[in-house]
Amino acid sequence: MVLIKVAINGSRTLEEHPSVPVTPQQQAAEAAAAVAAGAGAVHVHVREAGRRESLSPNDVARALEVIRAACPGISVGVSTAAWIVPDVSQRLALIRAWDVLPDFASVNIHEEGATQVISLLLDKGVGVEAGIWNAQAAETLLNSDLAGECLRILLEPAEEAGDARANLERIEAALGHLSRPRLLHGLGAAAWHMVELAAQRNYDTRTGFEDTLTLPDGSRAGNNAALIVAARRMVGGFTS
Repeated sequence: MVLIKVAINGSRTLEEHPSVPVTPQQQAAEAAAAVAAGAGAVHVHVREAGRRESLSPNDVARALEVIRAACPGISVGVSTAAWIVPDVSQRLALIRAWDVLPDFASVNIHEEGATQVISLLLDKGVGVEAGIWNAQAAETLLNSDLAGECLRILLEPAEEAGDARANLERIEAALGHLSRPRLLHGLGAAAWHMVELAAQRNYDTRTGFEDTLTLPDGSRAGNNAALIVAARRMVGGFTS
């Protein structure tokens, strides 16, 4: 069965959409509604009290505990994007200090320190989603000898400037026959096209406020659950 993951907030602000969840309680409510709508996993960008993204052990623990209480049995993952904590040594120190662990964490392979972050997460028993923005990142992952240990490969061609479809094909060619689960998703204008392509390729996929604020018909989504419903309908049209 195709996994549809919900990415409930990303770096979005309340100015972009008033329903972007920034507190743990808001994140839990959005996650629970999305799971009820059919999401099989949750991805969250943890926030501190001031709404900035955070990798602080206390902030991570608080978010995970509240979301898990609202979504029992559902895997919950977090972002480790370099923009959250640009200094590699500081980022590693914060992750090393996590005592409440996510089920998985995404790591952008093109970022400085990515392979160190992956190794640390694996040592802590956290599943790794390797985020691949371009073919060069795919080659970096393959050359690291860590690809086979990753939970899944995130194909994120729309994160790179240019034609997302052409970028996806370059990424796929670079990955070759790597035998790890693949999740394809898009961003902004490419979001729904990538969900459609994921269904055609039998890849897992995701949607949510991190990726898009609009439904396939261009109307504004009221919440993450509405986006999950739309994704399920789209995926079902190719897999039924």
